[in-house]
Amino acid sequence: MTNYNSLVFSMIKETWINFIHDLQDRICIALEKADGKALFVEDAWERTEGGGGKTRVIANGNVIEKGGVNTSIVFGDVTDAMRTQLKIDGAKWFACGLSLVIHPLNPFVPTVHANYRMFELYNAKDEVIDRWFGGGTDLTPYYLFDEDAKHFHQTYKSACDEFDTSFYPKFKETCDNYFVNFHRNNERRGIGGIFYDYQRPDENKKVDFWINLAKRCGDSFMEAYIPIVERRKNTPYTNKNKHWQEIRRGRYVEFNLVHDRGTLFGLKTNGRIESILMSLPPTVRFEYNYQPEKESEEDKLLQACLHPVDWLNIESKEIDKDEWARKANSC
Repeated sequence: MTNYNSLVFSMIKETWINFIHDLQDRICIALEKADGKALFVEDAWERTEGGGGKTRVIANGNVIEKGGVNTSIVFGDVTDAMRTQLKIDGAKWFACGLSLVIHPLNPFVPTVHANYRMFELYNAKDEVIDRWFGGGTDLTPYYLFDEDAKHFHQTYKSACDEFDTSFYPKFKETCDNYFVNFHRNNERRGIGGIFYDYQRPDENKKVDFWINLAKRCGDSFMEAYIPIVERRKNTPYTNKNKHWQEIRRGRYVEFNLVHDRGTLFGLKTNGRIESILMSLPPTVRFEYNYQPEKESEEDKLLQACLHPVDWLNIESKEIDKDEWARKANSC
């Protein structure tokens, strides 16, 4: 590898790192403003094997019961455990990303999760042999409001459509099929959003393309989530509502500890445990075979999580378009 190529790779890293840190700052400012009371506290940390991060946590606010917006820049040698369990084959690796989870106090405000990251793999000569991008944002409500779901999904569809109109339906499907508690009869964690992983640059979609997509989707977090917070944060709630929130939070914990690849990657690379488990809610309930009352608002939410929902009615529109084409061809 020439010095020029090494410089290019260094510039790619610097561009990505600057974006991640800037996004962290802007999201924290927006969430503090929406909360109106609590402020983020930063805990900067270093990783013995290489790298470190900035964990920012917020708690006991008017809106946010517990949350975190974390960034990390970590690297190291590929271990035997990584080769075996994570199917990574190389000499060294680098990863940089942002991960956030916000658990609101009010059960009518949904939990939200987002993650945007870049991963590089190197051979023994420090040459890049693989690079991929991943990310997305998904919503986990406790009570279902169709207007909120449609707003959230439309925001990310609009963002994806600026780059490729095939992205939103593809990334939504990936999200729907990833955040699933398979051990609970394929029950979804929430109502989805977008999720993409292992997106490698090529001649048609180069590095800048994927960085710009991440920037657009990252910026969309404020547009997608903050209006829902403002709409629901002052809704009166009861102990029953809070009880249901904690039941559903239990499902959130189950997914993160049993299925989430990010959690497993952090644990297998000797990640910082406090940052990894930041995603867990402050209080949860695990009650034996708990079932909400049929046709209740709680049951409505559960039913929406049993299978993917076409919130933007895209499938029906595609059917209508195909039907119109068939009629046109028959004329």
